[in-house]
Amino acid sequence: MTLTDPCVHCGFCLPSCASYRVLATEMDSPRGRIHALKALAAGELELDATLASHFDSCLGCYACVTACPSGVRYDQLIEALRPQLRAPGLRSPWQTQLRQWLLALLPYPQRLRALLTPLRPYAGSGLQRLARRSGLTRLFGPELAAMEQLLPALTGEAFGPDPQGLIPASGPRRARVGLVLGCVQRLFDPAVNAAAIRVLSANGIEVLIPADQGCCGAVSHHQGEEAQTRQLAEALIKSFEAASAEPLDAVLVAASGCGHTLKAYGRLTGKSFSAPVADIQEFLDQLGLSDSFRAGLKPLRHSDGSLASAERPLAMVFHDACHMLHGQGIGHQPRQLLAAIPHIQLREAVEAGVCCGSAGIYNLVQPQEAAELGRIKAADLSTSGAELVVSANIGCSLQIREHLGLRGQPMAVLHPMQLLDWSFRGLASSPARPEPH
Repeated sequence: MTLTDPCVHCGFCLPSCASYRVLATEMDSPRGRIHALKALAAGELELDATLASHFDSCLGCYACVTACPSGVRYDQLIEALRPQLRAPGLRSPWQTQLRQWLLALLPYPQRLRALLTPLRPYAGSGLQRLARRSGLTRLFGPELAAMEQLLPALTGEAFGPDPQGLIPASGPRRARVGLVLGCVQRLFDPAVNAAAIRVLSANGIEVLIPADQGCCGAVSHHQGEEAQTRQLAEALIKSFEAASAEPLDAVLVAASGCGHTLKAYGRLTGKSFSAPVADIQEFLDQLGLSDSFRAGLKPLRHSDGSLASAERPLAMVFHDACHMLHGQGIGHQPRQLLAAIPHIQLREAVEAGVCCGSAGIYNLVQPQEAAELGRIKAADLSTSGAELVVSANIGCSLQIREHLGLRGQPMAVLHPMQLLDWSFRGLASSPARPEPH
């Protein structure tokens, strides 16, 4: 029996499929791709550039796995095929070179820092907004324009030393964990890791951060680059082993795309951490917020500066990252943690399980399809009437911020750890409202 055999071509996967949503062709749906895989196995089709393009249109969001009533493991099917898509002639020279360049850059924070350093005065400036509004950025082609659109303001923290060493627990130690920082997250949104460390420490959790930790390999894994993924995974495991003088209760990560790959190390590389891997929200929900932390949570403020109250709660809409919801089965945990904050109202997106279009580097290599999905997601979140969006994945956050801005309805997009941190510290500042693009 093969992995394709359980598929009865019922079509339940179609409404959940992001690529089918924007392309509306059978071959760009899970059902159509499974037909193609069966034909490839039977020798009725050859994997040429045309067929490969239909597999490349897949975001790897795994929503179809959740939707399938027959239990088809489409995630395993597409993962097994992706290394074959690297064969010569299946992609254009530009697409091949672009992917090689991205995979030589994104998994290496120091290289990415070096590239971004001269862009610091431009990122988030009036010049950037002018360049976007004038259409100048579109002259460089859709892929490079997509990269520029995702470029956020770059804070000084992104270019300083990464958090490292052993951060003690506040009060009696309840657990000892390692923390994976994430490559893109530590540069484009370093406030997330800083908030995660404070929340963990305030809950009696000791945090170990190896000084030389690199990439987890998620980006290369999602692109079928098996050798690079193994190399990065083994190096990350070694960095934690070398830094840890005593056993860890868990290895945590605050970026769900990373978490999905970290949990697959045993299958992908034959090696794994000595401690279990968990998303930070998954771990905190299972351990439980400490009594002192829960008692210290205070109401947040509205965007107008007024304090949230029972009469006027702060409304926020939750975005489920695909690699969290469909890849790891994590959905209720972040919601339960947020519910501990006084006077919030958590709203749900109408199409919560549909991908936002980020999907690793998908929004850089398939920018038109990703942009349409971003527009759909931004419209869905905007109609919730919430003041801010909650997202636990850096790629999703960047994508959603971009398309909310393009709608002229900018909303803050914040990680659950940031909100818990702000609530516990009683910050007086209201959630930042970014300027429109």
